[in-house]
Amino acid sequence: MLNVVIVGPGRWGQRLVDAVFAPASAKLRFTHAVARTPAKVREYCSARGLLLSDDFARVLADSEVGAVVLATPHSQHADQVAAAAKAGKHVFVEKPFTLDAASAHAAARACSDAGVILALGHNRRFLPALAEMKRIVAAGGVGEILHLEGNFSGNFGLGYRPGVWRANAAESPAGGMTAMGIHIIDAFIHLAGPIAAIRCESQRKVLEVDLDDTTSAFARFANGATGCITTLTATGRMVRLQVFGTGGWLHLLDQRNLEVCDIDGKVRRVEYPPLDIERAELEAFADAVAGSAIYPVAVADAIHGVAVLEAAIRSARGGGERVAVDTRTV
Repeated sequence: MLNVVIVGPGRWGQRLVDAVFAPASAKLRFTHAVARTPAKVREYCSARGLLLSDDFARVLADSEVGAVVLATPHSQHADQVAAAAKAGKHVFVEKPFTLDAASAHAAARACSDAGVILALGHNRRFLPALAEMKRIVAAGGVGEILHLEGNFSGNFGLGYRPGVWRANAAESPAGGMTAMGIHIIDAFIHLAGPIAAIRCESQRKVLEVDLDDTTSAFARFANGATGCITTLTATGRMVRLQVFGTGGWLHLLDQRNLEVCDIDGKVRRVEYPPLDIERAELEAFADAVAGSAIYPVAVADAIHGVAVLEAAIRSARGGGERVAVDTRTV
């Protein structure tokens, strides 16, 4: 059994804890929590049996803790990953890994040098529908990939108030790209390989907080395919991913519904049952720590995703100019 500390037991941190709490996972359990303001989560942590602290270093020194799960502001990830690795703790970190490729490389190197597992919280990788898309693409079922489209949007920006860390352009540059668009970026990389360049435009049209509400990007893959990413923070929820090729297309809608269209236009539809993808990713992390499996999101993919995100941010700040992506890996 892997004992884990949740660092950042806010809304999403609690979602991760709850994913393996009931029914209790046989692979890992959350035993500790580190919060910037313990009073805000004391009742929750007590109900989950978590030892609560505001001292990250002290918890890292606890020999009973084997791993760290980070659900903290994006800008803190790199330093926290490095600190955990230095303490010999395995690391699961929420996306985005970091906000720039240089810090992503450094954090990954710290884990590699320390011999600890580094796992990234790209939970959509665990969707059966996305796994089927990957299988079909790998088998040549859509022929040569020509173009990809993805939209991951939601209404959360409308509920943010000043002071919320996510409602801050420093933590969420290019609007929803850091919170939601990064999932599309990762899926694009997973399905079609490295992205060589990107152009991005992002604006704040209606939100009153310091967060863009409308962001779109155009990607060019190393293999010549193209892709479009859209992410909005002030509309109804939307998750869709589509791959177009010379043999037909695949369309994932709302995570569970997959459409497969052949070159003659015949469409086959499959609806997958619900799956707790947070529980799945955390148990996959525990399996990787135990040495019984390899975590399915390669660190190199995660670093490349950050490089694409960084290029998109630079492009948005530069008025939509085309920016080349750093394609180095660990």
